[in-house]
Order: sequence, then structure tokens, then C-alpha cells
Amino acid sequence: MSETDLVQYLNGISASIYNIYMNGAGNLMDFLDEPLPDVGTYEDFHTIDWLREKSRDTDRHRKITNRSKESIWEFVKSLLDAWSGWVVMLLIGLLSGTLAGVIDLAVDWMTDLKEGVCLSAFWYSHEQCCWTSNETTFADRDKCPQWQKWAELMTGHTESAGAYVLNYFLYVLWALFFSFLAVSLVRVFAPYACGSGIPEIKTILSGFIIRGYLGKWTLLIKTVTLVLAVSSGLSLGKEGPLVHVACCCGNLFCSLFSKYSKNEGKRREVLSAAAAAGVSVAFGAPIGGVLFSLEEVSYYFPLKTLWRSFFAALVAAFTLRSINPFGNNRLVLFYVEYHTPWYMAELVPFILLGVFGGLWGTLFIRGNIAWCRRRKTTQLGKYPVLEVIVVTGITAILAFPNPYTRRSTSELISELFNDCGALESSQLCDYINNPNMSRPEDDIPDRPAGPGVYMALWQLALALIFKIVITIFTFGMKIPSGLFIPSMAVGAIAGRIVGIAVEQMAYHHHDWIIFKNWCRPGADCVTPGLYAMVGAAACLGGVTRMTVSLVVIMFELTGGLEYIVPLMAAAVTSKWVADAFGKEGIYEAHIRLNGYPYLDQDEFTHRTLATDVMRPRRNEPPLSVLTQDSTTVEDVETLIKETDYNGFPVVVSRESERLIGFVQRRDLILAIKNARQKQDGVVSNSVVYFTEDAPQLPASNPQPLKLRRILNLSPFTVTDHTPMETVVDIFRKLGLRQCLVTRSGRLLGIITKKDVLRHMAQMMNQDPESIMFN
Repeated sequence: MSETDLVQYLNGISASIYNIYMNGAGNLMDFLDEPLPDVGTYEDFHTIDWLREKSRDTDRHRKITNRSKESIWEFVKSLLDAWSGWVVMLLIGLLSGTLAGVIDLAVDWMTDLKEGVCLSAFWYSHEQCCWTSNETTFADRDKCPQWQKWAELMTGHTESAGAYVLNYFLYVLWALFFSFLAVSLVRVFAPYACGSGIPEIKTILSGFIIRGYLGKWTLLIKTVTLVLAVSSGLSLGKEGPLVHVACCCGNLFCSLFSKYSKNEGKRREVLSAAAAAGVSVAFGAPIGGVLFSLEEVSYYFPLKTLWRSFFAALVAAFTLRSINPFGNNRLVLFYVEYHTPWYMAELVPFILLGVFGGLWGTLFIRGNIAWCRRRKTTQLGKYPVLEVIVVTGITAILAFPNPYTRRSTSELISELFNDCGALESSQLCDYINNPNMSRPEDDIPDRPAGPGVYMALWQLALALIFKIVITIFTFGMKIPSGLFIPSMAVGAIAGRIVGIAVEQMAYHHHDWIIFKNWCRPGADCVTPGLYAMVGAAACLGGVTRMTVSLVVIMFELTGGLEYIVPLMAAAVTSKWVADAFGKEGIYEAHIRLNGYPYLDQDEFTHRTLATDVMRPRRNEPPLSVLTQDSTTVEDVETLIKETDYNGFPVVVSRESERLIGFVQRRDLILAIKNARQKQDGVVSNSVVYFTEDAPQLPASNPQPLKLRRILNLSPFTVTDHTPMETVVDIFRKLGLRQCLVTRSGRLLGIITKKDVLRHMAQMMNQDPESIMFN
């Protein structure tokens, strides 16, 4: 079956299902004589039925439209319902932008608190403290009397060996305190607040239920512990967890509107938009946030969600800009101003950086997954607090002596991205100047590197090795931990080293054929900061396998619009190289490690049939079914008690096995419980009828229980000879929980989403039993 035929086939099926639901035969919410509370909802760690949620929303919308013609008040209610989605997006943008601004300000202050304190106002960070000082010179703009390091405050000495040791000790002590507080809060109050959150968000958006993962406590604890974790100096970032925070905001506001709180499919549209808002405030990249949600996390992304995601990202970015946490009156995190164009010959080192990014991505994914699997399967997993303390201690002890690892990772990346102007005081800008140079300040020619640059190169090389190793062990611990910033730091360090090397080669060997055409003596040819930016994109792409959204995020993040081609070349190269060693990005790898039931978008090419996957298999007990008019309440309760299936097919009789419909386990439990409480005469011997009309019974017989209204009369079915390639596409594109396998209308078996995942794992020589929620 071609893809066009499959799309037409699925559209026809969707239309048939819609018609059945609209005609009232399969009205899933009209249970018994009146709707029951919680009927139609899902249990924890179960998958939603996308078709059912879609039909319920269509039915709800049809009723509202019909009622709007009855009175002015009903018309106003219909308008409020139509605008509720935009109101939710507005609230998500406002809250997520505010939280991101508060987190940024708190992280800056607490990161600097490890080294010293502002005497004039202790809540000021180092930079804010010296902004307000009248005694700061431009050359020493990071030094002012109001800011004192701890040793200077306690002993009055600043340069002695004792002062260095005391500052070292207090730096490590503050780091240990922050990380201990973070892991303790997560462990006691909100276990779901740990990690990045993006693998779980992807799984939830695909239709899985994880109750509490987007709850109020998770939002509160994740916000607080994210500040503590980043401030501790661990090799992690706040950008990934901000997506989780924004989705918690989205879930919070969904509970205010029944349109979203009572429909899991509609709720996921809101969460997709919230993910876009999260990336928007994480990087100051609203367009990149929308593309990130579309490319990386969302499973179902209709055009309406695209518009609302854009609006939520816009409001979130505007809110963050109003708070101005970076103090530069800009939204972007790493604003750059490069004054020279790039040249075609530079594509070679850019592509080499892409190769490095792909290799780093492969190394990181394999190393991190191996460590996380060891954490899950050994005694290490029982001591999360100790693990965090040990990793923090090692990180702080090794980071302090090197100025490039001591500072926050965002500051490091910002310095690596910056171009060296005449007023830069960074060690990376310690070039030997020509005294006869008379050029504008923004057009400084390439110059020989001075001793400061060579010292910086050694320190950056050590920082690169340190970041590569420590990030593998940090990501996945029981604290909030993002991966974007550490990955970008690795690439930025490597890129800056390569950029300086190319710059010096162009200066000392400008007569080489590769430099002769575009790099004349005394010209500003090479921009090392651009190489850092390209390297950061390459490494982030190698880890996450993002492409389009990555490039857009990078140019929004830096303002370097004219450097899109180098960024694209590096991103594509890193993806190709990383895909050569494995198709999974870090988030997909963690989804598989945790056993989440996530059906990815990879093609299924194996030639198997539905009969090879369906249950029951040969030598297994027959399929548990209900009959339409010969099963008692006691039989149903016994079946529910003895099995853990999510639902049961309903057949005419056990002899004919002709399929009638499918009933959900949860709906059965609630309907029988309600009937026993509210309907007189319903006892264990009462016969359960799924037919249109119950027969007339003698007065001596117990009252029957009619459950036709909770029966799905249009369950999705395939024949036993349907290729699994088609079945996988149907599950993926329609978001099915299960489909029934028939032959000539006779029920043969059932295929669930987990059966499909197990079969796919088996075909890839993986452990099929790993497909379970851990």
C-alpha cells in the first residue's frame, strides 16, 4: 500500500468513525441514564484513545454550536469557549515568562554568592553590584569596593595563599549546600521534578498518562531546585527543565477550563504550545521555540496549535523582555556583533566541527545511557543524595582552579562567542598589537597571539576534557538537569580553539593557497567567536539530533542572522555523523531506557503480518471476551479481578465470536459500581446486556443491567493478513490504544500499542520486555 493510499484509507476510516459517533450510536459519554463522574477518563500509566477524545470534542463543540442559537447567553458562552484557548495561551506565556525571569535573576545571584557578596545590597549579583558603584573603571569593570570575596571579607587579604584556599573551600562548601538542598527537596516533595523532563514530555504528548508529572508541587519544586542545581556549578543547564516548567504551567491553566481538563487530547494541544513557550523563554527564541515543539517534542501538531504556540511563545518572550533579567535590554542570551563575513574556504573547518559534534553526541549518548542503566540496575540507584553530593564535590574541586570552569556555563559561552574588540579585557583577546595600526575599533586586523591567548588555550583544552567527562555523569541525576547549555559549552570551547588555530594559520601563512584569495595581510579575516557559535550548534545537534529548530534557535540566540549557512552545514553534518552510529537522540534513548510506550516516527520495514503480533499466541489461553447478552455482573467482576487488561471485546456469543464492540475496563468498573449503588435489583446474578433492548424477563429474575451506552460500537479492526507496516502506520497516525484482529467478522485477537512496541524491539534485536513503564 502506497503512502497516498494509506492516507486515503485512514481518512475514510476517520470519516466513518465520525459519522457513527455523530449519529449517536457510539456516543461514548452518554453512559446509562446520566453521565457518571470519571467515566471516559484514564488510569495512571495508561495511553489515551486519540479517536475517542477527538469524537468527544467534536460532539461537545456541536452541542455548543446548536445551543448558541437558542439565546444570547448561550451565544456568549460559545464565544467564551472559542476564546478560552487564547486565554490559556496568554496565561501560560505570562507565567512561564515571569518564572523564567525570576529563575535567571536568582541563578545569577546564587552563582556569584559562591565567590563573594555585595556589601551595599547582598541580593545583588557581582555585575549588578559593580553597576551601581561610582568607583568602577572601564578597565576593571568587574572590580569594585562594594563587591568582596569571602576571604577578603573575613580576613582582609585578597592575594595571599591563605585567601585562595579559603575562597576555594567556601566555593566547594556553597556548591555542596546548594546541590544537597536541591536533591533533598526533589526526593521529599516532588520526585518527578528531577532530570530534564523532555523525554517524559514527549511521552505525555504522544498520549501517555503520568499523573503528577505536571502537577502544582512539581512546578513549585522544579522552579526552586532548578535555581539551586544550576547555582551549584554542576555541568547542567536550565533550558530543558524550563520546558517542563512551562508545561506544568499549561497543565495548571488547563484545569481552569473544562474544555481542556476533561479532554486529554485537547490538553495535549495546550501542552505542545506550552513547550514552545518554554524554549522561547529559555533562549529568548520564540520562533525557535515553536519549531522545537513541532520538530522535537510534539506528537500531534495541527495548524491551530501552530498559531497558538506562536502566540504563547510571543507572550512569554515579551514578558521575559519586560523583566530584563540579563540587564542588556535584549531578549537574546548571547548577543554577538561580528564585523566580518565568512568565506567559502571556512566551510571546511565548519564541517569538521560538525563531525566533532556528531562524534561528541554519540560518545555522550552511549556513555550517559550506560551510566544511567548502571544506576538503575545496581545499588547506586538507592543513594541519589550521595551520588549528587559526590558529583558536586568532584565538579567543584576540579572547576575552581580553572577560570573557564569556575564561572557559570552561560558566562563561559558568552565569552567564547564574543569577538575581540579594542576594549575587550578577556585573556582570549591578549593579542600582540601593531603600534602603527590606525583602524576603526570595530575593524581590528588579525594579529599574532600573545601569551594570554596561549594560556587561555591550555585552560580551554582542560575545560573541554573536564566538560566532556563530567557531563556524562551529571545528566540524569535526581535533580533538575538540562543538556542544552553543557552541550553548547563543549562545542563552543572546541570551536574557539579551532577558530584561534585557523586565525593564527591565516596570519602566519597568508601566502598559502587556501588563504591567498580571501585573507590579505593586515585584514580582519577570521572571527574565532563564529567558530565557537558553529561548534556549539554542532554539539547540540549531535546530542539532540535537532536540525531546523536548532539553526533557528542559534541565530535567534546570538543575533547572527548572516551566519545561517555555516550553522546549517555544521548541524546537518553533526546529524549525519551521529546517525551513522545510531538513530536515537538523547531524549529518545532515555525514553527507551525508561521503557516509556513511545512510538517513534522511524519506518518499519519488516515483512510481518498482524497475525504474527496479535494476542493470544499459540498455546496461550483464549482471548478474554464478554458476550452481548449472557454474561452476569459476577462474571464481569471476576474477569476484571483476574485480569489487568485495559478493555474487553464484546461478541455475540462464544460460539460465533462475531464482534459487536469494545468496552473499556475503567468504564465497566465505574458503571457496575454506580448501578449497584443507585439501581435497585442489580445483584451479582443480574445479566449484563450490551444489546439495544433487553428482553422481557420473568419477575423472579434479577433486574438486568444494560450497558449498551458504554460500548464502543466502532472499534478499530484489521484482518489477520494486514501487513505490520500498515498496522504500525495506523497506530502512529491515529494514536490508537489497541486494534482488534478479525477474519470474516470473527474475532481472532487483539494488538495493543505495547504489543507493537515489543514487536518493533524484537525486530531490532532488542529486549522486547523492556517496553514497560519503569
